[in-house]
Amino acid sequence: MHSDHIFLFTQAFMDEFKFRIEDLDAILVSIGPGSYTGLRIAASALKGLLFGKSVDLYEANTLAGLALNADLKENINIHSVIDARRTHVYYQQFEWDGSLEASTKPEIKEISEVEKILNSGEIISGNAISRFDKKAIQELEIFGEEHISASSLIKLFEIDMNNKFCKKVSSEALNPNYISSSQINNSSG
Repeated sequence: MHSDHIFLFTQAFMDEFKFRIEDLDAILVSIGPGSYTGLRIAASALKGLLFGKSVDLYEANTLAGLALNADLKENINIHSVIDARRTHVYYQQFEWDGSLEASTKPEIKEISEVEKILNSGEIISGNAISRFDKKAIQELEIFGEEHISASSLIKLFEIDMNNKFCKKVSSEALNPNYISSSQINNSSG
């Protein structure tokens, strides 16, 4: 439904805060992983809005942004999860020790496989937490949908000095992370 209204929402936002696209210094966009259709629509809209304009564009790993939703005060493992439908999640594990480090690459995993690697005291963050068995997550610190905010992507951009999770790209080179459904083993679950 957002795809039907994306430009109306964008124009209303620009009118409310009285700016034009070319007035911006930079735009930060979440590139997934996630829904092929949702990511494609967002990337296409952004490419159209930036056509012929000189505005810096940065792409950000959505799962890394989710990791920063958590209250990170100590050395800890963070499991970021996005609903991928059926019995799957988009998944990536991170470590926090004063800076964010990826322990794994983004991938689609069976929920049951993620449940097996969760350990007491760790953090789970994302919009797919309600799909996990309550026993599997009962000893975790949980940062669910109510914590998801664009501010975590901004925080990621601000702390990502080595450009591990946020990279400057041209609008033409913007390429969301579409981890495809062909990477899912549909024979289980």
